[in-house]
Amino acid sequence: MITINIANQTLVFQNKSYAISSAANGVGVQEDSFCTPLGKFKIAEKIGQELELNSVLKGRVFTSEIYTVALAQQYPDRDWILTRILWLDGTENHNANTKSRYIYLHGSPNETPMGIPGSKGCIRMRNKDIIELFDLVQIGEEVAIIAS
Repeated sequence: MITINIANQTLVFQNKSYAISSAANGVGVQEDSFCTPLGKFKIAEKIGQELELNSVLKGRVFTSEIYTVALAQQYPDRDWILTRILWLDGTENHNANTKSRYIYLHGSPNETPMGIPGSKGCIRMRNKDIIELFDLVQIGEEVAIIAS
């Protein structure tokens, strides 16, 4: 099971801990709240297998772009989803809208701070960390997102 701790801004899997960044707006399950949901989930889909490091994904599709600082300067308002996506699906009544809210674990630019909230609801990870996790987990893997 993957355990994500919002207070500590960590993800733990198989006794390995990764720094993450959850939602800047805190926790919640409301549609369009840009909050990270709490509770039990499963990995519904794995997207990006074999993509190059820093590959840009938009709408869960590779855009054919590779993230660079210059690209970020060209599109300063983009919420960068890079390298891999693990798409979450809520397994409890209160978080059943998670998949339709497009809540993912995904890679982020190297400049993105980890260890502090900053996302629009997703769980951001370093690219090397999301690749490692992506290769270790299976579709259906259980995920728990806890407040502390």
